[in-house]
Amino acid sequence: MSQPQQGGEDYLDKALDMVEKKFGQATGHPMDTNKTRGTNEKITDKIRFYIEKITGKKMPAKWSN
Repeated sequence: MSQPQQGGEDYLDKALDMVEKKFGQATGHPMDTNKTRGTNEKITDKIRFYIEKITGKKMPAKWSN
């Protein structure tokens, strides 16, 4: 059985958060990923949908909540 993800974030959510933080540091405008959580969840859900559609396989639980 898989462990519940802390804060409902899986690896894909965490990867997007990391990219946002790095981009924010590079531009000098730090981003608060908690404020963008709803939008980020929609983005990662769409990414998961297309990956599963292209591969025909369900993503592992660590990558998909």
